[in-house]
Amino acid sequence: MAKSDELLKALAKAVYAGGGIHSATELAFMLSVSCNPAFRKFLADCVKKGLLRRVVKGFYESVITPPEPDTAIYKIIKKLRSGVLNYISLESQLSHTGDISQVLIDRVTIVTKGRSGCFDTPYGVIEFTHTKKPVEQIAPNLYFDSNIKMYRAHKEQAIADLKHCQRNLHMLESQI
Repeated sequence: MAKSDELLKALAKAVYAGGGIHSATELAFMLSVSCNPAFRKFLADCVKKGLLRRVVKGFYESVITPPEPDTAIYKIIKKLRSGVLNYISLESQLSHTGDISQVLIDRVTIVTKGRSGCFDTPYGVIEFTHTKKPVEQIAPNLYFDSNIKMYRAHKEQAIADLKHCQRNLHMLESQI
């Protein structure tokens, strides 16, 4: 069996386990090979052939068995900042709850205990904003959204995050 066929078979199995977005290291593990420059070249070739799609540097999805479009961006978020607290806040959360009239279609704003950064993906832009606040102070103001399997800020926390980050507050002036 060709290596690319083995990769597609492994990706198909991963979909049943809730996968969909995979790092190069995870793909190498699935194929029981090391993630060396030759393997990364193999992945680049798979992208050129149309078997894989690079969603962001170092992360891929199968074009045959892609993740659900509605939740794919959240899977990417969790892969990019795994191991640290991340939650949807700022404009994305306030738009989600209807507290601002603007609907963010192509951007998700995340507050993280990890590094800040912006990532352009096929599913939209992911904007991470770092917070120095202790987890103990944040956690009571979050709730878990089982549809996307991520935490979201309550309205008060999202507004506090907007103020802390010195973001535009004019959308909320009547509510502050």
